Amino acid sequence: MPVKNISIPVTHQGLFEFTQEVVSVVNETGVQEGLCVLFVQHTSASLIIQENADSSAKKDLERWLNRLVPEGDSLYTHRLEGADDMPAHIKSALTTTNLAIPIQNGQLALGTWQGIYLWEHRRHGGQRSIVIYVGNG
Repeated sequence: MPVKNISIPVTHQGLFEFTQEVVSVVNETGVQEGLCVLFVQHTSASLIIQENADSSAKKDLERWLNRLVPEGDSLYTHRLEGADDMPAHIKSALTTTNLAIPIQNGQLALGTWQGIYLWEHRRHGGQRSIVIYVGNG
C-alpha cells in the first residue's frame, strides 16, 4: 500500500490540519526509513507545513494571503465560478500543491510544532482529495 487517497472535508476558506491522518497512513505501511509524499488534486487549494501550537499563526497567514491576493481585482477575467475562484488559483500557485516529509524510525520527521495543513482557498465547503505516497526506496 505505497499510495493511498484520503479526503479532507472543508467547510470554509482557511487552514485545515490533517497531520494525524497522514501519521495513520505512514503507520499502516510499516515503513521505518523513507519518504512520505503528499499531493492535493485541486487547483484552488494547497498544502503547507506550519505551526500547530498557536492558532493565531493560522489566522495571521490566512489574513496575510487574503490581503496579498484580494477578491474583485479588475485584472481577473476568470470569473465564471465566483469571485473567490481566480484568487484561489493564484494562492495555490504562490504556495504549493505537494509536500515531501522524511520518515525516520517509523515516524514523520516533523518538528515539535509542525503540522500538515490543507489550505482551502475557496469560501465554500466540500471535500478535497489528497494522494499520499509512502516509500522506502
